[in-house]
Formats: sequence, C-alpha cells, structure tokens
Amino acid sequence: MQVQGFRGWNVTELYSYTEGPEFQLNRKCFEEDFRLHVPNKKWTELDVSEQRAHTMRLLDALEVTAREKRLKVARSILYVAQGTFGDCTSETEVETWVRHNIFLLLEAGAFNALVELLNMEVENSAACSNAVRKPAISLADSTDLRVLLNIMYLMVDALREEGEGDSPEWKVMRQTFRSELGSPLYNSEPFAVMLFGMVTKFCSGHAPHFPMKKVLLLLWKTVLCTLGGFEELQELKSHKREKLGLPALPEDSIKVIRNMRAASPPASASDLIEQQQRRGRREHKALIKQDNLDAFNERDPYKADDSRDEEEENDEDNSLEGEPFPLEREEVMPQAVTNPSTDRLTFPKGLPWAPKVREKDIEIFLESSRSKFIGYTLGSDTDTVVGLPRPIHESIRTLKLKFFFYFYFLSIFIILFLLIGEEEVEQVAAETLYQGLLPSLPQYMIALLKILLAAAPTSKAKTDSINILADVLPEEMPTTVLQSMKLGVDVNRHKEIIVKAISAVLLLLLKHFKLNHVYQMEYMAQHLVFANCIPLILKFFNQNIMSYITAKNSISVLDYPYSVVHELPELTAESLEAGDNNRFCWRNLFSCINLLRILNKLTKWKHSRTMMLVVFKSAPILKRALKVKQAMMQLYVLKLLKVQTKYLGRQWRKSNMKTMSAIYQKVRHRLNDDWAYGNDLDARPWDFQAEECALRANIERFNSRRYDRAHRNPDFLPVDNCLQSVLGQRVDLPEDFQMNYDLWLEREVFSKPISWEELLQ
Repeated sequence: MQVQGFRGWNVTELYSYTEGPEFQLNRKCFEEDFRLHVPNKKWTELDVSEQRAHTMRLLDALEVTAREKRLKVARSILYVAQGTFGDCTSETEVETWVRHNIFLLLEAGAFNALVELLNMEVENSAACSNAVRKPAISLADSTDLRVLLNIMYLMVDALREEGEGDSPEWKVMRQTFRSELGSPLYNSEPFAVMLFGMVTKFCSGHAPHFPMKKVLLLLWKTVLCTLGGFEELQELKSHKREKLGLPALPEDSIKVIRNMRAASPPASASDLIEQQQRRGRREHKALIKQDNLDAFNERDPYKADDSRDEEEENDEDNSLEGEPFPLEREEVMPQAVTNPSTDRLTFPKGLPWAPKVREKDIEIFLESSRSKFIGYTLGSDTDTVVGLPRPIHESIRTLKLKFFFYFYFLSIFIILFLLIGEEEVEQVAAETLYQGLLPSLPQYMIALLKILLAAAPTSKAKTDSINILADVLPEEMPTTVLQSMKLGVDVNRHKEIIVKAISAVLLLLLKHFKLNHVYQMEYMAQHLVFANCIPLILKFFNQNIMSYITAKNSISVLDYPYSVVHELPELTAESLEAGDNNRFCWRNLFSCINLLRILNKLTKWKHSRTMMLVVFKSAPILKRALKVKQAMMQLYVLKLLKVQTKYLGRQWRKSNMKTMSAIYQKVRHRLNDDWAYGNDLDARPWDFQAEECALRANIERFNSRRYDRAHRNPDFLPVDNCLQSVLGQRVDLPEDFQMNYDLWLEREVFSKPISWEELLQ
C-alpha cells in the first residue's frame, strides 16, 4: 500500500545543518539490522506484510535496557520514518514513502512506545545532572531526545493533514490518532501538556540539554493536529454560530486579508501623477547608475530604516506608497482595472470590511442621547426611543443594521445567570487542553516568553540567560572560516525557527481558547501581560525590520530531503555569503505577523493595555514596520496604531496623515468610534486598573466554579434529591437540642396524629 504525496509536508526546519552527518548514521543503523533479517532486498521491494513484520521487530527491539542498543534501534526507526531515502531517487518519492512508513509505524503502536521512552528520557536524572555540571553543552548531550522527537514530529506532521489518494484505513487511523493525541491518555494528560512541562523544566535550569527547537516545533504541530489551524478555526466558528442560532459571519476574514492589497490606491488625480513621476525618477536614476552612496541608497529597496529620530513626527517616508515589497508583486499592487474606452485606471469602491457594532456601543449611544435630550437614562434598554429626535431614531436604526453579536458573550451570560446545577461542558480538544494547562499555565507562559526573549534578534548575550543553542552547537567548534560561516547561518536560522514556533503556538492557543470560552483566552492573555509580553514584542520590532524580513539564513542544498537525495555541491564562503535567490524570508514574515496578531489579541477592547502601547512609545516602532509592503502585516500594524491614535495627540495625527488615511482605508470601522478625532491626553495607565482587576476577579470565579472541585462556591453546587444519600449523611446537632430531645419528640411526634395511609401514598 503506497500513499500519494500530501500537501503541507515541510520538515526542513526540523533538522539543523549540524545534524547533517546523522542522516547517513541512521541509514547505517537500519541497513545493518535489515540485512540480517531480509538479505538481498530493499525496503521498497518488500510487500506490506513483510514491511509490517519488520516494523514490529524494530518496536520489540526498542524495549532493550542497554542504552547503546536502544539508540541504534531508535535510529533505525527514524530512518524508516524519514522515508528510507537510500532507496529513493527524488524528493517526491521520499515524501510518498514517509507517509507510507508512518502508517505502518502508527499501526504497530509506535507512538505510544515513543511517548513512554520520551517520559523516561525526560525523567533521566543522571543525564540532567551531567548536563547541569558541564560547562558547555553540545549536540551530543541531546542525542537520545533528538532521535525520539524527530520520529514523533514526522508522525504528527504527516497525520496533521489529509493527503491525495489516502485510503479509508489511513483516514480512520488519522482521525483516531488526532483524537487520542488531544485526550489525556498519555501520562494522564494531553501530549501537549507534557511538552509544555519540558519547556518549563528547561527554563528552570534543571535540564539545559533539552533540544528546545524540536520540542517547540513538535508542540506547534501537536496543537495544529489536535485543535486545528486557522482555516479549521474559521469553520469551527461558523459551525458554533449556527449551533447557537446566531447569524452567519459577515465575511471570511482570511479571504478578505488575502484579497487586500498592501499599496493604497491614489486618493486623487494629482496623487496618481505624483506617483508616476516618482516612479519615472527612480527608473531614470537606475538607468544612469550613479555611483554615489545617496543614489545607491535611494535605489536599494533594503536600505537601512533606522532613522528613528525623524520618524516620530514625520510622515514623509512614503511607507504606504512607493515600490511594492518584492514578496508577491501581484498581490501587493492595487487591484486596479483599466477602462478600455477611457484608458484610465479605476480602483474598486468601498472599504474591505463590513462595519460592526456591539450591543454595548448601542447602549452607550442611547445613554448619551437620553441624557442630553431627556435628562435621564434607562440602563441597558435599547428599544425605547420615546422623546428622542428623529435623527437619533435613524442613527439607532443604522447601528442595529450593523449589529454583530459575538458568541462568546453567551458564555458570560451563562455564568451570570447560572444559579443551580452544573454547567454542561463539552469535552472538545481545546477544553481538555485547557484543563491540563490550568494548574501551571502561568509558569508555561513565562517559560515561552523567556525563550522568545533569548531568541529575539535584539537580545544581547548575558551570562545568566538561558542557552537555547544546545541542539545546534557541535562538540568540536569550527576551525575554518567556511565552518564558522556555516555555523553562524545555522545559529541564526535556529533562533528564527524558535521565534516562529513560539509565536504560532501562542496565537493558536489564544484563538482556540477564545472560541471555546472567552475567559480561558482572557486567563492566558492576562498572564502573558503580567509576564511583560507587550514590551517584549515591541522590543522584537525595535530593529531593522526590513533586514529581518529579508534575512538569508538558510542553505537550501543542505535542507532535507534534498541533501539526502541529490549529490551536494561544494560549499564556498562566497556561496554562503550570497545566500539563496529568495529576496525575502517567509519564516520571519510569518513570525512578525503572528506577533502582531498576538499584540492585537492582548490589547483589543483593553484600555489599560492600550495605554501600555502608548507608554512604551510603540507608535514609531510600529510605523517603521509599515515599510514591509505586505498586506496582512500592514493590516495588523495599522490596527495597533488605530487603537492608540486618540492618545497620541493632535500634533501626531497632523504629522502622520498618510498613516491615518491608510487606517481609514484598510481597518474595519466601528460606526461610533472616535479613533480619528478623540482626545484622551489626560488618561494614565492607573486610571484603567480597575477594569483589569474586575476582569481578573471574573476569571478567578470562572476557574473556581468550573475546575476547582475542593473550593467550589456553594451557590453553584447541585441540589441532592436522593433520599438515601440525604438520610445517610451525618448531621451534628447543637447542644441545646440534644438536652431537650425528649421534649421535642413529645411535642412534635407523639402528641400529633399521623395519617399513615397518606404518608405511604
């Protein structure tokens, strides 16, 4: 049984370039054992029954006690999971055999065995103590863990998405694996919680040899496999709204962002002429090839953007116009259409987003209108319009037409009105994961942010910082210039992958927890804020962001599976310095967008956190990020600028009119939002602390009511109506009652007639 190639298969980031020699070592371990049992044959020449038998033989041998033998067997299993590349002639063939072999491993119960081995290696106190005592930790200290994590990553990543031509058996096994991976079967907790525990143990300093890049990548793929990605999240959101009887989403956010264009259309004919003249001047300068430095910088799309002193009060950098960023030229240009009759460019009319209005916005508008025209308010009544002028009636009707009910409000209403009995909690994957993370969630968030800080390009090396390079540094340091350059590329790439994995995990958890219950997301978000996530993300963007987006920290000929299928060319210092032909790095762009979305999640509708953006002077930092001409990234930067514009003052808005116009054109509007003209100059962070404290109290009540069985609120306990259990309870009577018990019996029992027939009926 062979399975066709599948989409989304990308394991190049799993392996560091320092691990390159281990590919052939895995092959050697497999072939030595394979020739003893199946001589004169290749793995690809065996039928399914023979392959299944050898797979079971390998798993049985994995239970040996000797570490060296167990490691050889684990390497053999890893070679099988890597697609037995020695028998393949192309990358597509390797991908096909990866999926086929992983089906055999999963069918034989390999993942359960690997989880047990991983648990044993994590609790290996001898290895941990040796790593703590060593002055310098290298790749060799994490060998056992890396081999196990590599196999598990390949299995989870292969089973994450459906492939073309998957058999019915594969689809059933894939669905079963996904449900088991998210359930508390392994070590009485979901597998993702176990990985979070490894991250925390690494940051505490008790296990510095843990290969953090592989742990974080596996954690990311596990969350994707069990909870789902962004497209599945959108489907779950639509399904939940339909289930609750709410209207459908006004538009698909993913499609809107994909169709959005990063370059703004000219606002007038004069702007169009000015753009054409600028483009003509640039082309003319490029043709005459001036040699002075100023002309070179003007032509160079990647010139340094560190002129920070002028940007704060100057909007002449044309970051929202000019030449598009060379990521995807067709996507970032305005979607203009040429009219053949007039030979003119016409741009689409309207804004990309449908405006939304919350019920609270309608209440605030009605309250202010009643207070102004009538002199009293009616609280949360949004229907009574008696005494209000006709234009106010029209305004309310318009607001209600754009009203959008957020389904997570229902979760809050259930908590407010739940008086008796227990809330029925559906045990979906997100709920199970939250229950597993809840006891130590603050420690998990702090650990992730510590690693993110250590991997940030702007971080400086400190003696007390955690070492995230344990699984990339070789035992013997490089001795030649070429080896040093290769290791430098590997280290930078290693940090970029860590940032990518952490940002993706945090964003996915925030979105899935919000979909499951809004207070679960708020609990996680509060602990991220308490752990200084907001200034950390701003510190990340306080760099030459164009240089980060266009970084070339990759050597494509050393990526798997290209490096094991083709003959490698000779590497030179010039080829390493030149890098790949790609003019951008999708990995770093993905990380930047994720971090911006996390920042939006943390600050949305939270005034105290918005003021943190103002206090930390985020406006010039975010404005520099607009130099990246990519639609999605610019959208989330503009969102963050929009929420703080009214706190930045009139002079800032006057000096940054192009940015204000871009916000108007690209960001969703609230019909009665005063973002463009409001002035809250006197607002201070401590003015909004009451709001944060109230939110924290609500979250603690939610967690206590739903998850704290020992200290549950008696008002929310169910009523016991069972006669046997009620009568069987021991009740301590007061002293005065015991002294007068005979009198009570005489007065309440013996002296009163009892109709036994009615009692029995």
